[in-house]
Amino acid sequence: MRADPARGSPTSFAQALFAGLPARYDRLAAVLSLGQDGRWRREMIDHIATCHPATVLDVATGPAGVALALADRTQATITGIDVSADMLGRGRRNVAAAGRADRIALVLGQGERLPFADATFDALTFTYLLRYVADPAATIAELARVVRPGGTMASLEFAVPSSRFWRAWWVLYTRAVLPIAGAALGGRSWFDVGRFLGPNISNHYRRFSVEATVAAWQASGFADVGTRRMSLGGGIVMWGRRLDDQ
Repeated sequence: MRADPARGSPTSFAQALFAGLPARYDRLAAVLSLGQDGRWRREMIDHIATCHPATVLDVATGPAGVALALADRTQATITGIDVSADMLGRGRRNVAAAGRADRIALVLGQGERLPFADATFDALTFTYLLRYVADPAATIAELARVVRPGGTMASLEFAVPSSRFWRAWWVLYTRAVLPIAGAALGGRSWFDVGRFLGPNISNHYRRFSVEATVAAWQASGFADVGTRRMSLGGGIVMWGRRLDDQ
């Protein structure tokens, strides 16, 4: 797979990139994040669970890992949305196996153009989304649109360590170790993801910094926007509260 986001839409690129990954996505993601992915997700979900939402939208749900965790931590009815039909197929099998089909519904769609009315959900989560959209600020505004006033949004993204020391090790890991580890654990499709991931993360933050992301949340109507860098800066969790309509 030689897809290049510069040659087509980011959505089409994401669909192609992840087409061969669903069967082992969660396990390999945990391994390739050095076991940190689960801890990062729990931190994100903490900010949702404490608000006791009745309805939650999980954007970029993939094989429904976050949706299932939300079902374990809350009493909410959860909708998961993703651009990849392959990922959703795996997600539906995971949801059925967990006995959660009564509370989790999965739909095909884009975070940039959500098929839901304004103020539909009490809370919203999204993971590893902003690097795959053409306009992150516009996407954040679209996500905010479907959150009810007073509702909570929380996100998880990969990040670049701010410390020069840890950033140097991060560059070595993402450029050299990650592709080899991906190939060993998941074959060619995971080699391609491993080779793509580091440069993609770096390029994303060059064009859309953490500060710009926080500003986009605030411009979209969120207050009390917080961030927590995780695992020496390799991940970042962000959260905020949707302001009441004025």
